[in-house]
Amino acid sequence: MRILALIVTLLIATGAARAVEINALISTAIKSATDELLPRFEQANGHTIKAFYGPSGALIPRFERGDPTDLFLTDATAIDGLIKQGKIVAPRIDYARTGIGIAVRKGAPKPDVSTPDALKRALLAAKAIGYAATSGGSITGGHIMRMFEALGIAKEMAAKTKLAAGGPNGRVSVLVSSGEAEIGLQQVSELMSNPDVEVIGMLPAELQLTTVYSAGITANAKQPDAAKALIQVLMTPQAAAVFKAKGLGL
Repeated sequence: MRILALIVTLLIATGAARAVEINALISTAIKSATDELLPRFEQANGHTIKAFYGPSGALIPRFERGDPTDLFLTDATAIDGLIKQGKIVAPRIDYARTGIGIAVRKGAPKPDVSTPDALKRALLAAKAIGYAATSGGSITGGHIMRMFEALGIAKEMAAKTKLAAGGPNGRVSVLVSSGEAEIGLQQVSELMSNPDVEVIGMLPAELQLTTVYSAGITANAKQPDAAKALIQVLMTPQAAAVFKAKGLGL
């Protein structure tokens, strides 16, 4: 009995030693999916994930300030840049992609946005337009401003733009659901996470920005094996189904 008790104690201690904390920097664009996937991983593996969410452009400065980071889940461009600097171990692992969607408050009229000309008319007719501020690290804000320039409506849009700070507490969709903005432009995965708004379409193909989301393990990761295990879960068919349901099909 004493030997059995010792074996059980050793097994428990070994299991506790294997359970680690993974520090992850994660783009807000995939939060609706990881809110489902990460708890499943924690329950199955015993690990815990300490996640910080933010716009892609706000994650790298946090890492460069020295925040402990084992894993990046952000846009492929950012991952590639960190690989070139030797801060993330190659190769990057692509697992999802999304584009910029167009949303209105649930129950509001749905203007035609199917072509560049139709979108232009809808934007000009709207009282206020919402999108994410580039100052907060948004990778869509700059593209949207360039789109306004291409459509020849930059001046008109500047006069009625409402900017969201970005991140989980500064969502474009909240500007729309609160009535502050009549039309919201943001990655469709973020818009879909708010039940009080309705996605009425995507930017027309010639105006679209498609973002690929990738995983990368940092060169100084303290828990690289656990981070690799999490990436493997993100690459499963089950995870792919979750990503697709959240507007993040690969």
